[in-house]
Amino acid sequence: MAPQSPPDDAPGPAPDPPPEHLTDAQRSLRAQLLATEHWSLLASRSTTQSEVLTRIAIFLTLVSAGLVTLGFIGQASGFHGWFGIAALGVLLVLALLGLITMVRVFNTSDEDMMYVVAMNRLRAAYLDLDPGLGRYLYASANDDEEGIRTTYHFFYERGASPVLGSSMMLIAVVESIVLGLLVGSATAALGAAPAVAIVVGVVVAVVAVVLAMLWGFSIYRRAVASLRPVNPSR
Repeated sequence: MAPQSPPDDAPGPAPDPPPEHLTDAQRSLRAQLLATEHWSLLASRSTTQSEVLTRIAIFLTLVSAGLVTLGFIGQASGFHGWFGIAALGVLLVLALLGLITMVRVFNTSDEDMMYVVAMNRLRAAYLDLDPGLGRYLYASANDDEEGIRTTYHFFYERGASPVLGSSMMLIAVVESIVLGLLVGSATAALGAAPAVAIVVGVVVAVVAVVLAMLWGFSIYRRAVASLRPVNPSR
């Protein structure tokens, strides 16, 4: 039997009392619940960051091991015969693993911003309970784009340096280099001159970096556009 919807004249949930009308017991309970949620977000953020850093370390280790392996194979084969096939196979595997890792890193960056927004909103709730706490907070209590930037860096605008020095840029550059080596090697294997293969590989690597940056920027703009702040900066 399907549940019946309440009649139109049924009383709705009681409105949330404003913070100044809360009793001391209600304030204490809210503070405990907010603190629990805050610690849960911190733990989730820490776990996510630890996991993605491990993934990056694994990928970089595989790239290093793959290049060393190609060196040994080249010495054994004299860089002739089956060396070309082995090199293309190793580089293809590394490129695929790098793409998977890059997707995870970009997703983690989006998730990290999600946790920052959530914790900014909790700080706004703390200030509702005790407005005098505002002068002690460096991190923002605003859950909009400006609040996100403030929480990531308290003192001044850092321009593009957070992006250029981020894990996203690191993995994008390494993956682009692997892609450039793969395409350049494939071009040489098809009979192109070494100079042509080098130019093709460099162009592919540069284009891959640019596309990765555009991809990351689109993820950021999509996340900001989806924000529905309850405590905006202005």
